[in-house]
Amino acid sequence: MGSKMPEEYKLPLHLFHEGNITKGYDFFGSHFTERNGKKGVIFRVWAPKAASVSVVGDFNKWDRFMSPMSKIGDDGVWELFIPGLKKYDTYKYSIESSYGQVHLKADPYGFHMETRPNTATKIYDIDGYKWKDKKWLDERENKNVYESPMNIYEVHLNSWQHKNYEEELFNYMECAKELVPYAKKMGYTHIEMMPVAEFPFDGSWGYQGIGYFAPTSRFGTPHDFMEFIDYCHQNGLGVILDWVPAHFPKDAAGLFEFDGECCYEYSDPLKMEHRNWGTRVFDWGKPEVQSFLISNATYWFEKYHIDGLRVDAVASMLYLDYDRREWRPNCYGGNENLEAVAFFKKLNSTLFGNFKNILMIAEESTAWPMVTKPADVGGLGFNFKWNMGWMNDMLAYMSMNPEWRHDHHNLVTFSFYYAFSENYILPISHDEVVHGKCSMLDKMSGPRELRFASFRTFLAYMIAHPGKKLMFMGQEFAQFKEWNYKTGLDWDVLEFPEHKALWEYERALNKFYLENSELWEVDNDWTGFKWIVSDDNENSVIVFRRFNKKGDELIGVFNFLPKEHETYSFGVPYYGDYEEVFSSEDPAAGIHNGKITSFRADMHGEKFALSVKIAPMSAMFFRVTNKRDYEAEMEALRIEEEKKAKRKEAAEKRAEKKRLEEEAAKKKTANETAAKKKAAKKPAGKKAAAKKTAEPKAAEKKPEVKKADIKNDVEPKKAAEPETAEKKKSEKKTSAKKTGSKK
Repeated sequence: MGSKMPEEYKLPLHLFHEGNITKGYDFFGSHFTERNGKKGVIFRVWAPKAASVSVVGDFNKWDRFMSPMSKIGDDGVWELFIPGLKKYDTYKYSIESSYGQVHLKADPYGFHMETRPNTATKIYDIDGYKWKDKKWLDERENKNVYESPMNIYEVHLNSWQHKNYEEELFNYMECAKELVPYAKKMGYTHIEMMPVAEFPFDGSWGYQGIGYFAPTSRFGTPHDFMEFIDYCHQNGLGVILDWVPAHFPKDAAGLFEFDGECCYEYSDPLKMEHRNWGTRVFDWGKPEVQSFLISNATYWFEKYHIDGLRVDAVASMLYLDYDRREWRPNCYGGNENLEAVAFFKKLNSTLFGNFKNILMIAEESTAWPMVTKPADVGGLGFNFKWNMGWMNDMLAYMSMNPEWRHDHHNLVTFSFYYAFSENYILPISHDEVVHGKCSMLDKMSGPRELRFASFRTFLAYMIAHPGKKLMFMGQEFAQFKEWNYKTGLDWDVLEFPEHKALWEYERALNKFYLENSELWEVDNDWTGFKWIVSDDNENSVIVFRRFNKKGDELIGVFNFLPKEHETYSFGVPYYGDYEEVFSSEDPAAGIHNGKITSFRADMHGEKFALSVKIAPMSAMFFRVTNKRDYEAEMEALRIEEEKKAKRKEAAEKRAEKKRLEEEAAKKKTANETAAKKKAAKKPAGKKAAAKKTAEPKAAEKKPEVKKADIKNDVEPKKAAEPETAEKKKSEKKTSAKKTGSKK
């Protein structure tokens, strides 16, 4: 029987045993305190089946009889106060099972641990760090994570970068000062760290941890890790942690049979273990296990200000037959683990109730419905899920010989059928570049030079596809070999032009993504996406539109064959100018469309069409820059053509008139010239005779003009002129007229 329970213990222990304590780390574990005027440390641990429990460490020479613990009540919680202990003192729990066996266990709630290969817990005061990220947290409070860009850089801190070739690691802040500026420069919005909760075996990459509340001491202390996250936030970078509530290793110092029997794990032999992983499975039906895990998730948000958890191996938790030959059905005869389902709903409801606009991301690889729907409407309560189906389809497609792709076009298009059924993240994670799967560059088919073009096309397609993005470190510069957790990334490949060019392309592509809200503001429903060309399997070309909330749009064109299209036409919704705003091709290669005007044509359900030039294995984006009213413009063109025709007709008439005038002038000039020439050709004798005949005789005397004639205005008589035959004839006619008149 245990000792009498202090009044202040009743509520936390009641909540703990109900599965409803959310901050169990404030009660369990080791905490500095004062008892009866003495400063020391209080220890509390849950070990319900233990016969006895002691605290052992350097301070008592690891003697289990020196510091025995006492039970608090009858529910398996043990407690001990030890005066005089100090920060960094190491300890473990010496637990005697009901069978009399003694095991040394690290503290499940311990805040700090020894560096591997040692596994003891260290006494540490988690409080006291002075945070400087209020601005970040305030902005996160008001941020709509669904309508914001999210471009995650997945990092394994052990191997992102080493100090030298002797595998010396950076500490947390040394790493932060290299990693954070790099991630920002490359256009990432978040870093996602593979598990940092203390783990003894490097080869587990952190997925088999024993210190759920202790950030790994490989890189420093808990406060050092706080400073790391603080530095990320101050520089505008979010932090996501990989979290493993599915299973734990069989390490002697860990949770494995903690009190000598199945404590944190299932006791049912058909549920307790993942044999292929060599791990034990948490018993999510136990209230105390729920309290442990929910408190652990809360801990990282509250104490470390993280922005999200990516929950590992969700599918293995949801299915009772996951990776098992023998399995026990649930009470309805199905393969669903109802306890895990209830746990997820409780976990997510609790976290979203306490922290606004955080990220809870499920690594769930099946078609389980409503993973990212709220728990109160029947969902699991996550707000994002990895799109493993998209990843598997696209990697299979890109690995395929291009000559076969026309028969597998559905691998490119199928993901759009379910793209809006959940809130997705498109992941290219560490799991895709290890264990013989090869690097992303080597997944691309064809010769080396074609692989880079293929990878660029894939990356552009990934950026344009609905869903947030995740890229594992090293793939941004096309690391040639698989990821190796023992060594740093192959940064030296950036000395090669092809790798450096792809690295710069990835940075430009990420920048393009961040600057164009069409690519991220409406990721979760059909209003953000529309097909133009989805069925051109013969050419392996797809074309689609992406929209933001205002209706602005980008058109993405993707060619998955090493075949150039001098002219490729597709329907567009507007008449106007379309500008190529981004391309996977270097403009120096000569294939750049610039601005193109659409034309009237019924194509792909649209009234207009665009003809573009497409490079082999490439991607490009277009934006309409000058929408115009086609009918109005055609009418304006018609009127302008009429005006041009009239101006032309008037000009032609003026030209004709001028021509006629010029011809008349030329004719007159020609006649005058001809007359002069004719006159010039007459004989000289005849001229003289004619002149003599025409002139009056010089000897003839002119008649005098009388004054009376002048006075009476009478014209003086002219001198008689020589009569000519013509004159006589004229006179006779005149005389005859006068005679007739008189008669």
